[in-house]
Amino acid sequence: MSNCLIAQSGGPTSVINASLSGVIDSAIESPNIHTVYGAINGIQGVLNHNIINLTSIFAPSKSKLEVLKTTPSMFLGSCRYKLPDFTEDETEYKLIFDIFERKKIEYFFYIGGNDSMDTVLKLSKYAKIKNKNVKIIGIPKTIDNDLFGTDHTPGFGSAAKFVATTMLEISYDTYIYDIPSVTIVEIMGRNAGWLTASAALAKNEYNSSPDLIYLPEVPFSIYDFLSNLKRIQKTKKNIIVAVSEGIKDKDGNYISASENALDDSFGHAKLSGTGKTLEHIVSKSLGCKVRSIELNVLQRSAMHSASLQDINEACEVGNKAVEYAVDGYTGQMVSIIRTSHNPYKYQIDCVDIEKVANKEKLIPTEWIHAENGDITNELIEYISPLTFGQPNIQYKNGLPVYLDIRHLISND
Repeated sequence: MSNCLIAQSGGPTSVINASLSGVIDSAIESPNIHTVYGAINGIQGVLNHNIINLTSIFAPSKSKLEVLKTTPSMFLGSCRYKLPDFTEDETEYKLIFDIFERKKIEYFFYIGGNDSMDTVLKLSKYAKIKNKNVKIIGIPKTIDNDLFGTDHTPGFGSAAKFVATTMLEISYDTYIYDIPSVTIVEIMGRNAGWLTASAALAKNEYNSSPDLIYLPEVPFSIYDFLSNLKRIQKTKKNIIVAVSEGIKDKDGNYISASENALDDSFGHAKLSGTGKTLEHIVSKSLGCKVRSIELNVLQRSAMHSASLQDINEACEVGNKAVEYAVDGYTGQMVSIIRTSHNPYKYQIDCVDIEKVANKEKLIPTEWIHAENGDITNELIEYISPLTFGQPNIQYKNGLPVYLDIRHLISND
């Protein structure tokens, strides 16, 4: 019998471990898989031989899998490592597949976002060219919701719920003061504004905030921004703005990109404070109280505000990944297909990794009212059902109980 290996990569989410639990559960139950292994810190963990036996951890006690479902971030740790082009240097590929052979790995599952799917694509191509009998499956994850080939990504629904909840709570904090103010909330999203758009879910019959929403899919104009603020100030004392970290001007320059900042290993510009940049501009122009709030990493792993719908779907894509691999599929990413909007229904499918890797799914511009700093109801209705439901989280001494991650903390 063959074994399988699982790894996680990229930024964390509230539900990436739910996908991991789905893979582990199905793999342990599969008659085709003997041992389930996990690589610590993504593909770098494979290269560094940092591999643990997940069967020995979870098979004796399935209750641990239930705790894993509601443990945020990544039980196996992560990395942001770009494999080289194997046509130029196949050294690392030889090492990876040598480890696969020694561990009798026939199935490799990589849970991650855009950059992780690049790794799935490269390994799949190499395996095909070299006739390696390893089935390689990508499992989607990202709070940014910018992966092609899937209606939405596990992790997005929970992050969207956190953003909307936080926006509502910021509104309560802001409205108590009887002085004119502008509050700018910076939300993650380099080139895709899905997460920032989710702030609109905070609006209800008494709360109109966020009053302005700015997304990276359309050019950002300082002039229009200030004009909209002045317009709203005529009828409202306290204004709240939701803005993506990746907004750009008409020439494609990030508003917050530091001139001295270097790109990361995947060529992404390192951004440095969109909210703070706009805070200084508004303060000089309007002369009222202005503050900026950067949600930063808080929106990535907020299990206390997770979506049960998101957790359940994350588990399902993990389950399906094993099914597809055992059935002989390779070079695929598991995907979620929305079959009905109201009521919300979906099915799990898969898509060729070539249609996913190194592409970004942006918000359709027809769903954005850029000149008014607003979005359409279609976008709100798309996001809303992904945030439904509350998970049953165990608590001890007032704090949530998560799975032990000492294997990530120790230097041993």
